[in-house]
Amino acid sequence: ASEICNDGIDNDCNGLIDAADPACSTDPHAGNTWNNYPADCMGCHDTQFNEMANSTHYKWVGDTPDMVNAPGTLQGKLTNAVNSYCINIVGDWKICGKCHVGRGLRPDDQAANLANIDCLACHNEDYGLARTRIADGTLAPAIADNPDAADLAILDSYTQNISAPKTGNCLKCHANAGGGNAVKRGDLSMETITNADADFDVHMNTTASDVQCQQCHVFTNHKTIGRGSDLRPTDDLSRGSEIKCYTCHTGFEARGGHAAAGANRTDADDHVLHVACQSCHVDEFAKVATEMHRDWTHHHDGTPADGVFGPGHPHADKAANLQPEFRFWNRTNDNYLLGDDGSRTYNAATDTYPTSSLLGDLNDGKLYPFKYKTAYQPMIIDGEKLLPLDTLVYLGQTGDAVEAIESGLANMGYPTTEPYTWVTTDTYQLLNHGVAPAGRVDCQKCHNNSEWGIEVTSMLDAQGYALKGAKTDVCSQCHSEKNLKRDHFQMHNHVDKGAGMDCLFCHDFSRQPERGGIGPCDANASDFVDNIPFNHPECN
Repeated sequence: ASEICNDGIDNDCNGLIDAADPACSTDPHAGNTWNNYPADCMGCHDTQFNEMANSTHYKWVGDTPDMVNAPGTLQGKLTNAVNSYCINIVGDWKICGKCHVGRGLRPDDQAANLANIDCLACHNEDYGLARTRIADGTLAPAIADNPDAADLAILDSYTQNISAPKTGNCLKCHANAGGGNAVKRGDLSMETITNADADFDVHMNTTASDVQCQQCHVFTNHKTIGRGSDLRPTDDLSRGSEIKCYTCHTGFEARGGHAAAGANRTDADDHVLHVACQSCHVDEFAKVATEMHRDWTHHHDGTPADGVFGPGHPHADKAANLQPEFRFWNRTNDNYLLGDDGSRTYNAATDTYPTSSLLGDLNDGKLYPFKYKTAYQPMIIDGEKLLPLDTLVYLGQTGDAVEAIESGLANMGYPTTEPYTWVTTDTYQLLNHGVAPAGRVDCQKCHNNSEWGIEVTSMLDAQGYALKGAKTDVCSQCHSEKNLKRDHFQMHNHVDKGAGMDCLFCHDFSRQPERGGIGPCDANASDFVDNIPFNHPECN
């Protein structure tokens, strides 16, 4: 018989009465079952399945307009991306693919059709948090491996309770990237899901803003925006890779926006053209300890990675509550790809092989905060090619670094006897999360009076703000030798004298385009220069 709703009788004899029976539900998902997943979804959402199949979240490769190396080559973690964490995925889909939004197969597997897409990874938070690689190689909650009736009821409930993605769906993978909670990104952790402290994250906290990931990482046709500096693909080319804070905080991108919002913010307005919002508002990162260095020659407990002690995670140096590294960045990168000649990007100053190189300087880009991370990993000597040791061997089988390297050589088509050495790699990773309340902004992060002085190379000096010559020569162009002003702010009162004095009088950069004033190359430079002229190469 058919169920008659609201009569208090189990008419169709399925053990469910009235509203509890899917036949009486107005929810289109109420009749879904685990045994018919994802066919139930595909019956209604053909368009969405095709959208997802074309997204970076599923393909793990994509177009890279912000990468200056290998233009036109699809780049991503499925194939050619290399980092200072697990290096590369070659040989280890079993472990590294556990966070793919498929149901177990690689997206480039010929057997992977639309049914390989795992809708619930994003659309049911409990399911997403429980998902893992089970015995048959598929991705599902552990209870899906030979479920009993009670397990099947839970699995059915996952398919029936569908919602927009929640923080837990995203952070299950993004907070656990690199091998554990907070290991990789430095500004994301599983603690973010239940965090109630605005100081921990003013946006993502459960007691105030409670911003969900997709409110900033806005999805259109299952493509999203946002890209870290160490990531390669741009998912939605039409919208680009940058999430702009002023989409919500309107007006703050222009001079005057901060002052209009409240007192004591006028100094911030002088920075908006050259300093990214994050540099002032991400006052620290690693509020949960994050990995700062990885050493593949030893395991996490300090034992040698020689196979004697079995598989395990490589040794990691972790730290918490850190100040970011600040660098100018024009939002383009030269990020190492599998098979690249490392000598092309080798940094002799640090003796490192960068896996993620920032492009830009104080004349081309904005100041951003970064996590700076290093690793000790193998490199093929011929051609200086970073070697993706087989992480399945290392992490899941023997734990022998030499065996993992030999397997990695074979994966790349090299003989297992190919000579290799150990080198240090490094990477810069953009920090976007963990924003503190506005009242926590501390100008002393950069303008530290204890670092003020010609004899000191401050963090700002290292970014290109140092004097363009000896203090005697620079200062004497305007007046006789004087003692240096006590702090940054007193020294920079010069810019307000008369019509305004351009930075180029003292430094190797100009701010005339946005601030006006007189520069050393202008005809009326004598308004300031009245002592010993300085040789400004820019004016010759």
